[in-house]
Amino acid sequence: MIKNYFKIAWRNLWKNKVSSVINIVGLAVGMAACIVILLFVAYEKSFDNFHGDNVVRISEVQKFPGMAASQKVGLSMFPMGPSLKAEFPEVEKFTRVKWDKKYQMTFGEKRVFLPQVFAVDSAFLKIFNFKVLKGNAQNAIEKPNSIAITQETAEKLFGNEDPIGKTINHFGGDTVRFMVTAVMANCPKNSQLQFDAIYSLPGIHQKWMDNWGGNWLNTYLKLAPGTNLKGFEAKMPGFLKKHLNGDGWKYYELFYLSLKDIHANSADIGLDYLNYQKFDKKSTNLFAIIAFIVLLIACVNFMNLSTARSADRAKEVGIRKSIGANRPQLAIQFLAETILLSLLALVLAIVLVEIALPYVNSLSQRDISLNIIGNPGFMLILVAGALLVGGISGIYPALFLSSFQPVKVLKGSVETGKNKGTMRNVLVVAQFTSAVFLMIATVFVVKQLRFMQDKDPGFTRDQIVNIPLDRISGRNYELFKQALLGNTLVADVTASQDQLGSHLDQNGVSFKYNNDALRELAATQLIVDDNYLRTYNIKMVEGKNFSSEKSANGREYIVNESMAKELLKDHPKAALSSLIGQRFGYDSLGVITGIAKDFNFNSLHYKVENLYIVNQDQWGFSTVSVKIKAGKSKEALEYIKATWKKINPDYPFEYQFLDDHFAEVYQADTQISKIVGILAVLAIMISCLGLFGLASFSAEKRIKEIGVRKVLGASVQNIVMLLTGHFIKLVLMANLIAWPLAWYTINHWLQGFAFRINVTWGSFVFVALASVFIAVATISFQSIKAAISNPVKSLRNE
Repeated sequence: MIKNYFKIAWRNLWKNKVSSVINIVGLAVGMAACIVILLFVAYEKSFDNFHGDNVVRISEVQKFPGMAASQKVGLSMFPMGPSLKAEFPEVEKFTRVKWDKKYQMTFGEKRVFLPQVFAVDSAFLKIFNFKVLKGNAQNAIEKPNSIAITQETAEKLFGNEDPIGKTINHFGGDTVRFMVTAVMANCPKNSQLQFDAIYSLPGIHQKWMDNWGGNWLNTYLKLAPGTNLKGFEAKMPGFLKKHLNGDGWKYYELFYLSLKDIHANSADIGLDYLNYQKFDKKSTNLFAIIAFIVLLIACVNFMNLSTARSADRAKEVGIRKSIGANRPQLAIQFLAETILLSLLALVLAIVLVEIALPYVNSLSQRDISLNIIGNPGFMLILVAGALLVGGISGIYPALFLSSFQPVKVLKGSVETGKNKGTMRNVLVVAQFTSAVFLMIATVFVVKQLRFMQDKDPGFTRDQIVNIPLDRISGRNYELFKQALLGNTLVADVTASQDQLGSHLDQNGVSFKYNNDALRELAATQLIVDDNYLRTYNIKMVEGKNFSSEKSANGREYIVNESMAKELLKDHPKAALSSLIGQRFGYDSLGVITGIAKDFNFNSLHYKVENLYIVNQDQWGFSTVSVKIKAGKSKEALEYIKATWKKINPDYPFEYQFLDDHFAEVYQADTQISKIVGILAVLAIMISCLGLFGLASFSAEKRIKEIGVRKVLGASVQNIVMLLTGHFIKLVLMANLIAWPLAWYTINHWLQGFAFRINVTWGSFVFVALASVFIAVATISFQSIKAAISNPVKSLRNE
């Protein structure tokens, strides 16, 4: 019986080739979109799942005086881990993680620069389930100066030799000798922690145990099973009050995120340096919803085309019923056709997914794969999903087609029209409402992204090359600077402790205005070379730039307009210029020498924060900024590299254009805009496939009417308008429904940006015109073909 169902189903699909192809392609595209997004969602949810439970990270809410708003940070204080372990039975283990980038390691004559190395506590490998290939994970980093390296690092340093027990050296601010105690597997790509080696921390940094208030590392805790996290957090104010001097505890709150939640739930957490491929789960959920909408549109296509062609199956139903077939049997027959079509669509969808995945991986910078052979469970899920899609898509057509009465059908009086036509119209409107909604969303997402990329940030971003420094290469900065300035390819050179576009640190400062009491507050700090503002063309509104010679009043500070307004909030009528010469700063107070115009040193997701800039070269710099002559990028880079090699021969030359750095800042936004755009294109494509099928069916059913109209004098234009007008009305109706939904959603989404575009109706009108044009272009082929056909042929049988 089942074999017979599928045999008849295959014959019917083969008989109606155009309709079958449209349905299979539409369903396949919808399925492929869903599969790709589900693979992406599964990959995102897999982050850190290989670790055990009850692991949390300490994070802080900082609310210092002078800051416009509180901020969440992923950092914590050095003494917190051991203090929490000693004072709370809920804490079983702790580990702190301090990271070093471009970490130099040598073994014999081999010298390598490891991208990232962690200094950790001995419990690190007891808390995290990173795989140890050689050595004992339980005591690998218990002794001072012991180090565990990844397999990749072992191959770089030792080749095929066994590294266990061998000594490697680090030459930095001090020379450190490490003994290799373990070799670990390379970090999985779905781990928020990515490192090339880990070494024991306490022996080197024990001097920081009294450093409460300084946040510069991450702390992870292994909590006892059954610990109530909210109850544990409620004890933290008392813990902070005990350890922080004076009222300092009032400026902090501690909260804990489960390790498995950090990757996707840290969008609002700054200074989150150890969160590889951080991605907001709201965006992941958005992709899943849109992919579901695309699949739903494909299912609607099938229902539309199946019910539209009901008259073609009417006589078949009548004959089957007259010879004894009952309604359930017929319904199963039609469902079998749908399921067969859905399984064929699944095969095509898998092919489309394999084709699309390289592009998806390039766009998302993930390593997503469709491993059907190695994962039979996933294949079963796909087949079950295809059966479900086939069942949902076919249930209504099956019930509708099996409901025909044989007497009326065989008399030729079956009614397949008005009510069913209304249902088809509703489904077409629903399809295009979804497609138009996604088109509008794509337009505004792209406009917002371009706005962020093109908006003047208040400083020069073009032709700036950033070169990282460490403690060794940083000692040669002045020599490097002077060598570069001696060439006409270089316009200017400066340096800083942070680069623009990154989340800058905050620090506490003191301020004294005339005879007022000394005021303590906090703000974002930027430590720079004296010609930094000149290189970046940052405008001054009052005062002067840093002087090349140090002021007799101590350090010189430049504040931005936002900071100036904060400093004068108790003197609202005072001019900004009154701040010039006022006492300001940390340690021994310096003076404010100038006020800079506000500039966007951070992402446009955030407002301009209160900022002070200080010329402080004694602490060293981490970034050199080289402004090169326009049109001479290649020659300038070659000269900069050659100069670097002369001055720092043992250190690799690395660089990044500032524009590329800002592209990374907005990388997640770019990924969202492209993925939403792709899904919108798929939605409109599937909708148009359905429209093409309906237009073909409509033209076919009205061929005799068209012949009569042409005989009576109707022009080709009249016939085309007759066939397309109905569909244009449906598309316009879909626009009217989609507009308010899109307007509300886009306005809500834009609230996440401090600087954002306005929602203008011009874009809505543009999308409406585009959707009508696409719909007309889709159905015009069938309409024109019908309009120019010879009426003699269509009326021959009358």
